[in-house]
Amino acid sequence: MEVLMERIEYQKYNNFLFIGEAGCGKSEIAVNVAKQLAAAADKKVHFFDLDMTKPLFRSRDLCEEMSGWGLEIHYEEQFMDAPTLTGGVRRFLNDKKAYTVLDVGGDYIGARSIGGFAPMINREDTCVYYVINPYRPWSFDLEHIDRVLSEILGVSHIDIEKLHIISNPNTGYHTGKREVMEGNRKLEEMLAPYKELDFLCVREELYEEVKRNSGIPVMPLHLYLTYPWAVESV
Repeated sequence: MEVLMERIEYQKYNNFLFIGEAGCGKSEIAVNVAKQLAAAADKKVHFFDLDMTKPLFRSRDLCEEMSGWGLEIHYEEQFMDAPTLTGGVRRFLNDKKAYTVLDVGGDYIGARSIGGFAPMINREDTCVYYVINPYRPWSFDLEHIDRVLSEILGVSHIDIEKLHIISNPNTGYHTGKREVMEGNRKLEEMLAPYKELDFLCVREELYEEVKRNSGIPVMPLHLYLTYPWAVESV
């Protein structure tokens, strides 16, 4: 996982924030980054699950496992879909002796939860990753990407210049190399006039094959947030 740590530049930043369209895969990426931070760094890692928008595939579902990695998990229990705010965000964003990883809920509804922290998020010690899966319905073309991004930035007050774009093209657990390469190519072409892709995420089993054929850095991911039967059937 040295490649992953190189890509996130953990010695340059204290805080890492993951945003994007609902279902783009940001929680999976955030969990992988947090685990490697805990293993490679000499500072405590505080993981905030700020997802208020969906009941499935939440990083908080891995609370016990993540605690075993040495992470401190922060989240609030919800009743049905009632919105909740998680405490401690401001404190740890300002703590230079700790790393903070924020997994923010999808689209503008989830992004509202971080609007009050914009002055800290827009500082130089915070890295903001915007995750795009070009196979998702609201990231299928540039018009939809722009609409979702504008809504998220509007409520979160994040400076667009802060964004690092992560390409995460997948259609599910059985996504193959062809789907990854085609989705990434499409996303590169759409964003080329405006933003470069920071890196491409791919399931760890496909890493070596995709790395040989990709023109951008590739980050291997272990999939933690998946249906049990999806893994067992492989």
